[in-house]
Amino acid sequence: MRIDHVSYAASPAGLQATAEELGQKLGITPRDGGVHPRFGTRNVILPLAGDRYLEVVEVLDHPASDKAPFGQAVRARSELGGGWMAWVIAVDDLGGVEERLGRRAVEGQRHTPEGVELHWRQIGIRGLIADPQLPFFVQWASMEHHPSRLDHSPVKLTGLHISGDPARIREWLGIAERGDWEQEVDFTFEQHERPELESVTFQCADGPVTI
Repeated sequence: MRIDHVSYAASPAGLQATAEELGQKLGITPRDGGVHPRFGTRNVILPLAGDRYLEVVEVLDHPASDKAPFGQAVRARSELGGGWMAWVIAVDDLGGVEERLGRRAVEGQRHTPEGVELHWRQIGIRGLIADPQLPFFVQWASMEHHPSRLDHSPVKLTGLHISGDPARIREWLGIAERGDWEQEVDFTFEQHERPELESVTFQCADGPVTI
């Protein structure tokens, strides 16, 4: 189990403008990620070090975006002006998560501009919608074309600032305590009116940058 990526919903300026603004802050060139046909969304990728990435995502004018929970989550965050939507956990096998949450994962796929068809399974979006402090989970079919590998990036994800309850998050993750999990990432928590991922810190060429 590891942090795979963080998702940022596009602002009213649009997907590309949002991605370019984030890319300038981090010193990363955004890469077109393609369309998620089953979710009614599309994304732009900012590759990070350590098999991680930042995803900027936008909802499409498509019926799937109203039906799929992921599309609903993106639309809701963008309608609030955009910003951090989720942090995402990758696991090798979603079976234990499915059993713990009492439902089945859904299939995801998208064709990239490089001609690659990516496949994964994901679960936990409904939990995220109900309680935005919580991550959702993914299982990649293969890491060969993982979005982090679109470019070699020295930028590291080093911190998550969450408005929420660490005990609730540990319960959702199925871990009794933090232990040795993700020691290179600094988690900080505060209790605010709205539970959510408030900010993310990255180690860049010129020092740490918090967005």
